[in-house]
Amino acid sequence: MAQQSTTVEVKILDKEYLVACPEEEQEALLRAARHLDNKMREIRASGKVFGTERIAVMAALNITHELLERDTMSDATSTLLRAMDNKLDGALGDGSGQ
Repeated sequence: MAQQSTTVEVKILDKEYLVACPEEEQEALLRAARHLDNKMREIRASGKVFGTERIAVMAALNITHELLERDTMSDATSTLLRAMDNKLDGALGDGSGQ
């Protein structure tokens, strides 16, 4: 079945945008727009970056960095848990043969 798409209005840095979005994804779109708006406002408030396009690029870079860091942390956590699991298996294996 095809997804029903609708147009959602989002506001980012006081500018309104119309975005086509499946109905079941509207809330996620609105959350994403709020997150982007907050990031862009933080960058604008810092006074270090001027121009909406530059602010948008910096916000995109910051959000992308956060996501990549989260993925890296997940990979590191998985590696650590696997190592702990292997050590536990080894310790239990050594103790069961006595």
